Amino acid sequence: MEIGKRLKALRKELKASQEKAARAIDITARNYYRVESGEGLPVLCALADRFQVNADYLLGRTGVREMLPSSVQGEDVP
Repeated sequence: MEIGKRLKALRKELKASQEKAARAIDITARNYYRVESGEGLPVLCALADRFQVNADYLLGRTGVREMLPSSVQGEDVP
């Protein structure tokens, strides 16, 4: 899962351990490991796909419901 790869890269940029990253957001190291390994968010992704909305909408981070066009999904943003 892409989120796990991105989280791992971001964590390594900060030279932080999984334990330190977990403490920073007040979750257990095990839960953080699950997210980074791709096990922790498939339900959120599946729900977003099922209802054809973006995950930020489900999380309340935006009022924009539309998913990104498939030509934009997966592209790296500078």
